[in-house]
Amino acid sequence: MRAEIKAMADEIQQSLELLRRSLDWDNSVKRLEELNAKAEDSTLWNNPADAQAVMRERNRLDRQISTQRRLEQALADNIELIELGEAEGDSGIVAEAEQAIEQLRDEVAKARLESLLSGEADANDSFLEVHAGAGGTESQDWASMLLRMYVRWAERKGYKVEFIEESEGEEAGIKSATIKVSGPNAYGWLKNESGVHRLVRISPFDSNARRHTSFASVGAYPVVDDTIEIEILDKDLRIDTYRASGAGGQHVNKTDSAVRITHIPTGIVVACQTNKSQHRNRDEAMKMLKARLYEQELQKREAEKQAMFDAKSDIGWGHQIRSYVLHPYQMVKDLRTELETSDTQGVLDGDLDQFMAAQLAARVGGGEKAA
Repeated sequence: MRAEIKAMADEIQQSLELLRRSLDWDNSVKRLEELNAKAEDSTLWNNPADAQAVMRERNRLDRQISTQRRLEQALADNIELIELGEAEGDSGIVAEAEQAIEQLRDEVAKARLESLLSGEADANDSFLEVHAGAGGTESQDWASMLLRMYVRWAERKGYKVEFIEESEGEEAGIKSATIKVSGPNAYGWLKNESGVHRLVRISPFDSNARRHTSFASVGAYPVVDDTIEIEILDKDLRIDTYRASGAGGQHVNKTDSAVRITHIPTGIVVACQTNKSQHRNRDEAMKMLKARLYEQELQKREAEKQAMFDAKSDIGWGHQIRSYVLHPYQMVKDLRTELETSDTQGVLDGDLDQFMAAQLAARVGGGEKAA
């Protein structure tokens, strides 16, 4: 075996051993067996909430263990093919197996990155909110571009996207929108996108073709189930109903059933207008409020564990996480990791994985700059 390929195979093997340790392999395999037994119990679905929690944990562990086994088997098979090809003088088999090992290195790197998604709610689905900043039409158009970017990203990942609330701008774009993104580790990925996003471009709304800077904020919150207890008192809520018409957005239902809930102690406001039923909109809004309060608690815990590195210390105006420059040059730069690319169109079309991966690695690594 060529020295270069042998070194690559050794690197992959070391990474796979690290993955096994991070999974706590023996205990995870044992736990999966227990969950499989529960899943076959006909009484499991007598309690739907417990059943859903069991199935989520089972599917997550099954996915991780199956991936680990597949990668280990692929490495062993291709090493054996190289040895067989060399013994028989078949350079074609050797070249094919070497190429497979190179591809395997990328797959293992991806699996290691996903193993970092080990936060309390990382595996959950996610609500994602986009809000236009000050600046009227410019910022509202930018907010709609961001919303489209995240929808495209979710579609690339094979995630399901549901529009919960959308408020259109007076002339173009949106004032705000909320979507629900459902899929494995949706919150784990999207939580790193919370913050202020800045756009620099020649404005399509300026007859003098001047350069404008626009801002919009993004917030991600985990979808939580009934097994997580968050106390919400009726006296702390103000519930308003309104008609979702006019600026209601193209994705939502335009009836009198829209619901807005204000949590008075925190000032958190959530709204849902996607269903014809006011009752269903109220239930969905309560889930969103619960998610926001849960995210707030997660942030408090994270802040207590570590000094919480600067980029995530406040998701407020003035705390920009990423700049998108379309003029006078093309560049998207993450201000936390310093990662940048000139493929602005690709990013705006949902190619965000490189930025999410760099920020995830930086968070887990204690806030160090990602290369």
